[in-house]
Order: sequence, then structure tokens, then C-alpha cells
Amino acid sequence: MSTILVVEDDPTILETVSYNLKREGHEVLTAADGQAGLRLARESDLDLIVLDLMLPRMSGIDVCRVVRAERPVPIIMLTARDEEIDKVVGLEAGADDYITKPFSMRELVARVNAQLRRDRLSRSAVTAASTGSEISAGPYTIDTVAHEVRRNGEAVSLRPKEFDLLEYLMRHPGQALSREQMLEAVWGYSYAGETRTVDVHIRWLREKLESDPARPEHITTVRGLGYKFVP
Repeated sequence: MSTILVVEDDPTILETVSYNLKREGHEVLTAADGQAGLRLARESDLDLIVLDLMLPRMSGIDVCRVVRAERPVPIIMLTARDEEIDKVVGLEAGADDYITKPFSMRELVARVNAQLRRDRLSRSAVTAASTGSEISAGPYTIDTVAHEVRRNGEAVSLRPKEFDLLEYLMRHPGQALSREQMLEAVWGYSYAGETRTVDVHIRWLREKLESDPARPEHITTVRGLGYKFVP
């Protein structure tokens, strides 16, 4: 059973989301404003947070930034408008995924379960003892057990999803990968139209790993398809 915090100021949405997640067997905590949500996020042992973008007393963006700076719990952001800027702001604040209102409960539950699966796999990869845990290509080396990344021998700090995406790219050197492939492999679901998530995380990786992010040498764009890792 996973413990999920839902922060939403609309009482109908809050009750409906909570009910559906409980039906899936999850324990659900709820908050109706940003400050209460942040307090519960700090006090509770959480597996995932469902967080509305627009909240009273403290915005979802600010809550997301604070939580992300303090702990690696997955965050799914709820956005009220189908505007790209809302989604990008949420991702840049540290959200792992987003879903636009109005949404179906079936889709939300699928997103939640996908994030929980990815997080469990990531945690088991850190704790499991295995041989051949290092992957090296070009200037980069990643240790899938220690969850560490080095560029030319120097440590680079990556968020969990950035690490997962880099690992996936490095396991497929020279292969043109579509955004849909990366979305399904790293985020655990396939959903048309949500590939902006991949683009934002690729930009973050380039900023942290490329000598010149504007002219990437290793994480390159394949026009009309997606991206490719060039060792």
C-alpha cells in the first residue's frame, strides 16, 4: 500500500480523487491549501503527491519547489488550463508529471500507478547489489546502484527522472529514440500529446552535461522523431 497526498482546493475534485485512489488500495491524505499541503508533505512518509497548480495560501508551484528541494517524492501536478506554459512551469518547478483538468479518474489513477512503479524500480536499483552496475560512454559514467553520474570524472547532480532518462539514452547509444519511446520507458506510460515532458527533461540534461547546451554533442536531436545519445 502506498501513501499519497492530494492537495486540491476544489472539494468535489478532492473527494473524488481521494475516493478513487483509496479504491486502488492506497492510503490517502488530503489538504485544501498550499500551506497545509506543505506541512503534511514534511510530516508524512509519502510515496507520491498529487498537487494542484492553483491553490490558496501558497501556490502549487511554490509547494512543489520546496518539496523537491527537500525530498525526492514523485509529484503529479494538476493544471487548470491546457496551456503549454502551465505545464512547463510545473515541470521546471520539479514535477514529475502533469495532467490537465478536466481529466478522467481512470487516467489519473493510471498516471499515479505508473509513477509509483517507476519510483519502486528506481529505489530497488539503488539498493540492489548487482555486478556490472556502471555504464560508460563518451565522457559520462553512471552507476545504477549508487545512483551517481560523472562527467569526465566529476560528479553531476541529477534529479531521479533525469537520471532515469540519461540511463535509458546511454543504454541505447547511437539509436534514434522517439519521444513516445522515452515517455513509456522512463515515465511508465504512453500518452499522445504529453511528449513535452521529454523535451523539458532533455533540456535539463543538456544544461547539466553538455559543454555547450545550445550545440549539444552527445544528447542530439533527431528531427521529426526525438533524440539520440552519441558517445
